[in-house]
Amino acid sequence: MSPSNYRLTKIPEMTIRRLSIYTRCLLQLEEDGVRTISSQELAERFNLNSAQVRKDLAYFGEFGVRGIGYYVSGLKAELQRILGLDREWPVALVGLGNLGSALFHYKGFSRQGFRIAVVFDDDPAKIGREIGGVPIVSTRDLAREVKTRAIQIAVLAVPADGAQAVTDALVAAGIKAVLNFAPARLRIPDSARLKNVDLSIELETLSFYLAQGPR
Repeated sequence: MSPSNYRLTKIPEMTIRRLSIYTRCLLQLEEDGVRTISSQELAERFNLNSAQVRKDLAYFGEFGVRGIGYYVSGLKAELQRILGLDREWPVALVGLGNLGSALFHYKGFSRQGFRIAVVFDDDPAKIGREIGGVPIVSTRDLAREVKTRAIQIAVLAVPADGAQAVTDALVAAGIKAVLNFAPARLRIPDSARLKNVDLSIELETLSFYLAQGPR
């Protein structure tokens, strides 16, 4: 079943998030030399829910073989295709402060096919230079660079007070997806997707469990 055959509006976001987990599990199995595996074995090995695995995969087609289970390499390749990981995505990083610099050096992006192609910043001391071979460009040239490099994804690591204006400029330039690390509530048109990463909320979630004391 190809991606055009299923309706994205009916697929829960948590299912899509779990596809990433399944892909990583299958990659580990492939590296371990495992060729086939059942949903039950997959669940037991990685502490997953076998019924949930089968339900999630069913949104996208039939992948199992009766009496065999799943072919590890084949299923991994299918999930990578569904997630868009069978290609390289050029990414724009906006903001090269402490957080932006840390995100730039995060190796997980490139391992999954996300290549930071350009960095935007307003600091005159940084503009015109390179970091790791990637040019640092003024945000004034954002529209031109996004179009020239055919970029659809942006990572936002700017102060909260300027985040909305930058987001508006990114969408106007043709950006279709924004991963926002700025501590700001942003508005974005339906033509684009926004994903917020609020590190303080993640820490507050952990502090809740700590505050409850030992179980």
